Amino acid sequence: MSQFTLDSFASDPVRIAVIGGSGLYKLDALEQLGTADVQTPWGTPSNPITIARLPTGQRVAFLARHGHTHSYNPSEVPFRANIAALKAIGVRIILAFSAVGSLREEIRPGDFVLPSQLIDRTKGIRPSTFFENGAASHAPFADPFYAKAADLVAREAAITVPNLKIHRDKTLICMEGPAFSTRAESNLYRAWGGDVINMSVVPEAKLAREAEIAYQMVCMSTDYDCWRVGGEDVTVQTVVETMTGNSRNAKQLLLTLLPALGETIATDAAVHVDEQEIKKQDRFFSDIDGCMRFACMTEPNAIPSETREKLHFILPQYY
Repeated sequence: MSQFTLDSFASDPVRIAVIGGSGLYKLDALEQLGTADVQTPWGTPSNPITIARLPTGQRVAFLARHGHTHSYNPSEVPFRANIAALKAIGVRIILAFSAVGSLREEIRPGDFVLPSQLIDRTKGIRPSTFFENGAASHAPFADPFYAKAADLVAREAAITVPNLKIHRDKTLICMEGPAFSTRAESNLYRAWGGDVINMSVVPEAKLAREAEIAYQMVCMSTDYDCWRVGGEDVTVQTVVETMTGNSRNAKQLLLTLLPALGETIATDAAVHVDEQEIKKQDRFFSDIDGCMRFACMTEPNAIPSETREKLHFILPQYY
């Protein structure tokens, strides 16, 4: 197993990353090449990034959101360090897996959900932006997830795990935690139009957007949240039991999804070389590239040098 440094990725960046949530702490069935212990201006990631190789030869990064031993509760996860470290090794797209509770009868434990919207119910105690200390920026976030990636996930799931139920275009609620919802809160979220609930998509999705990384969360339903009258209230035991099957399905899906995504990215790179022949909007990353170019409201010469150096770590093309 090799120990990678940032210099290792200068000429051969890793474009795809998987962030594993509760129950998904490693990528099985892939050749493990080594780890990258990346230090960022925002601290140390949850754990060293694992670098694996697909049968196609492409490399993939894996990071366990809560650490390999699940040592961070949702409010303690070093989200900024995680996203900054992935960007530093060249990542352009993140597939983020997460256990979720279901707010709808039709979303059963064991089902997967590809959300298209989210509602932020965190409490402001999690640092949620790279822009601070003299740099004010407003990232576009109307559509927090990457629809092109969701399309690819759904397509590969239908082929690889045909018995897995996938729900599309749902709204994900992100609560602070670490306690589960009260019954009143659970019913409130349903009234708002929420479909599933977790504790980790914010600020992860927001930070990925600021770093110009395409981001799609793959939600794995573990239970019905406590709104459901007549059923057992959610407990860690019921969640863990369902997570085992969810993790197995996630790993099976990734075996075909990651090579398909790698092929898509390779095609996108070829298109990028000659955009005169193929329209820019036909590129896979056209909806994320350049989204932060004009997002910062602060005059460039007014940004303190220390802040500019930190921003250079994630957006070197602008700072």
